[in-house]
Amino acid sequence: MKTHRLARVAEVIREVASETILFKLKDPRIRMVTVLRVEVSGDLQHAKVYVSVMGTDAEQKETLRALKGAAGVVQSQLADRLKTRFIPVIDFVLDHGIKKSMEVSRLIQEALANSSSSYDRNLEQEPLQNEESSDDEEESDEARKESSGEPS
Repeated sequence: MKTHRLARVAEVIREVASETILFKLKDPRIRMVTVLRVEVSGDLQHAKVYVSVMGTDAEQKETLRALKGAAGVVQSQLADRLKTRFIPVIDFVLDHGIKKSMEVSRLIQEALANSSSSYDRNLEQEPLQNEESSDDEEESDEARKESSGEPS
């Protein structure tokens, strides 16, 4: 099947799922849900709806369980909007992409904070090392001149 048709169907499913979750479902367990993307099989029989749920792991599992129970409602709303021979079977999948990206961002911020503080410490220590090394260089220059017999 053509990929642009799959993409259009996936976009319609994403819109319908988002609207249904936001406005039609009254289950108190379903809250703070974002529909991220939809993957549709080539034969339009199955669709995976990737969602992000804010909250603890227990709240995420409970919300996902409630969404899977409400998949029939989403499918019936989809049947009203989508005019195809078959209505895809909806499966909700928890997407950990946002959680991982937040963790990576936090690690980058920590690394930047650590590197800037170590850079500041190195700047404080660097002049001392330069003064010591210049003193050492002057002494070694004098020692070379004395050994070669050059006048100072």
